Amino acid sequence: MAADVTEPAGEATPDVPVAVIGAGRMGAAMVTRLRAGGYPVTVFNRTRERAEAAAGSTGAAVAGTAREAAEAAQVVLVSLADDAAVRSAYAGPDGLALGLTAGVVVLECSTLQPETVHKLAPLVTERGAALLDTPVSGSVPLVLNGQLTVLAGGDPAAVERARPVLDALASKVFHLGDLGAGATMKLAVNSVLIALNQALSEALVLAERAGVEREQAYEVFANSAVAAPYVQYKRDAFVHPETTPAAFLVDLVAKDLWLVDALATRHGVRADQLAANRRVVAGAVAAGFGGNDISSIAEYLRTQSG
Repeated sequence: MAADVTEPAGEATPDVPVAVIGAGRMGAAMVTRLRAGGYPVTVFNRTRERAEAAAGSTGAAVAGTAREAAEAAQVVLVSLADDAAVRSAYAGPDGLALGLTAGVVVLECSTLQPETVHKLAPLVTERGAALLDTPVSGSVPLVLNGQLTVLAGGDPAAVERARPVLDALASKVFHLGDLGAGATMKLAVNSVLIALNQALSEALVLAERAGVEREQAYEVFANSAVAAPYVQYKRDAFVHPETTPAAFLVDLVAKDLWLVDALATRHGVRADQLAANRRVVAGAVAAGFGGNDISSIAEYLRTQSG
């Protein structure tokens, strides 16, 4: 059955109070986008300074705990680095789960194992709230322009209740099925994205070493059959890496590849390219590129080329 794909239906409803749990690059950008649309937003981050920076001049409130942030919200949006951070944010006396009330929708936007989403669900549903896995495809600029793609799994009625917030952030919302389907699809998408980044990095370094100037080579890629949206929006990161802020850290790439590998193993899927990409990324992390953008795989390959 085809995925249920929808696009924004019209004007947002900015009186829906939103909690954003996690003030990293994506979470902070979501705070900015939602506040620009008039939404009341409360933000929480384990490091309070990050929450305050995300709130910035937008007028967003800053909560002392995830529970406090959730208590103020009808929609809770979670964007954290990994499964362990997510589990910590939901559980315990200060966790967001105890701040939920009946009818609230939790949008779990982190990149996670599908099993983690299922394990979190009882913490949410026992409060009368609904949990959706809604990881997103897109970068910080796409957040700020409301052009993300949302990959949603869970109750269709809950998707509709969260629709105003989703439409403020995304140009497309794919409802893919039951809880866990969004998390699964995000890992599949990231597998392709990371493979594309690897191929682009290799080809760019090859062209450079063979005598083609970097910017010219990239211009050809961006106007050829391989000109995917990723190639377009990562141009500055590849051509001018020294002045372009990091968007997707190599450390997180390594984490996502581990999740993809675990999913492939669980379902008995042969994944030769995944294995090759894991080796390269592991080498880049070991060489000190973990805190750099994914596009720095090209620089890593330059250091490895004789």
